[in-house]
Amino acid sequence: MNLFEKAQAVEGLFVKLEEQSKQFHKEAGMGCISGCGFCCSNPEVPASTLEFLPLAFDLYEKGIAEELAAQLAEGNSKGICVVYRAQSTDLSKGFCGNYAKRGMICRVFGASARKNNKTNLKELITCKLLKAERPDAFQNLTVRINADLDIPLAPAYYTQLKDIDEALSELHPVNKAILLALELVLRFHYYETEGTLS
Repeated sequence: MNLFEKAQAVEGLFVKLEEQSKQFHKEAGMGCISGCGFCCSNPEVPASTLEFLPLAFDLYEKGIAEELAAQLAEGNSKGICVVYRAQSTDLSKGFCGNYAKRGMICRVFGASARKNNKTNLKELITCKLLKAERPDAFQNLTVRINADLDIPLAPAYYTQLKDIDEALSELHPVNKAILLALELVLRFHYYETEGTLS
């Protein structure tokens, strides 16, 4: 599988997760707070190169991959997610600048669960703001996901991601993951172009 095929496989996985997440949100009635970017403003959000390949290919097609890679390399890949568009000085309000190509971590947060090793119960993966703002809804949802409400399991999706390419599934801070994805895509297109010229 070449790099482009891996990106397509990742997008296929995202489509599957999106379908499951939509159904969960429809029945759960508890999504992220509108306009909130609290989790996006965390520079240590863990992400893999692999999950950002679709974004990197999209940015290449838009002609901004090289510029963005240079910007990230100069900043040593620190800071908030480069795709996040903050709309408040404390960075807690904003939106994703490329929502359709967001990574796996962005997709599972607030829309999936993990199993607690001690209790073997499912726990909703969500933020402390949502738990604090809607405690009753959160508790009710916790009961439902362990009774009768289907919810995507994040570890299962991460396993499927690793099945596409284990090495590229290693976790990094989000901007480093995006930078590595951009570098791979730029190299892929460089050699693809070189091959057609010779």
